[in-house]
Amino acid sequence: MSRILSSSPTFIDFISALSIAFNPTFWNIVARQEYHHKTLTRLFNNRSQLACYALALTIFSLGLFRDALFERALRHQPTHPLLTQPLVPYIAYSLIALGNILVLSSTWALGITGTYLGDYFGILMDKPVTSFPFNITGAPMYYGSTMSFVGTALLYGRPAGLVLAGEVLAVYMVALSYEDPFTSEIYAKRDRERRAGKKRE
Repeated sequence: MSRILSSSPTFIDFISALSIAFNPTFWNIVARQEYHHKTLTRLFNNRSQLACYALALTIFSLGLFRDALFERALRHQPTHPLLTQPLVPYIAYSLIALGNILVLSSTWALGITGTYLGDYFGILMDKPVTSFPFNITGAPMYYGSTMSFVGTALLYGRPAGLVLAGEVLAVYMVALSYEDPFTSEIYAKRDRERRAGKKRE
């Protein structure tokens, strides 16, 4: 127990925490630059869909890097007796499985451009998706990802992993506070323009 209490964060812990905070910050800044200035679309010769795919690949790759850092950080931290009980692995695998179901099913429902900020590129969906998993939560990818982080931390039995998982949830909630109103305004603007077009007709 003393080893746990005296354990201090390592360099890889700080890098992991930094990566967790960086990813949503990065994609929100880049996506808003794209919406206001068409930065990526211009870079890809005015091909917005290709630009969106490029951002999707970047975000996905950054996610893999973040996950690798998280897993490596867990290896360098001590376990806690409460997290090494026989029941814990079952809880861990359940959370990981449910988290992945939420992430994968939401990606399937939205498609690549719907998942990876296509609306900032002007690639808008016809109507909101209300099928599973969006009939459970409005942010299944964020909550599913958080569940996977918590499950992984439990699987390794590392309290530090739970702290990092808490950071994951916190940065996602901050990201949502910016993304949801902005995305809603994108679609509200589309609807206003449609109504204005009908009036002119």
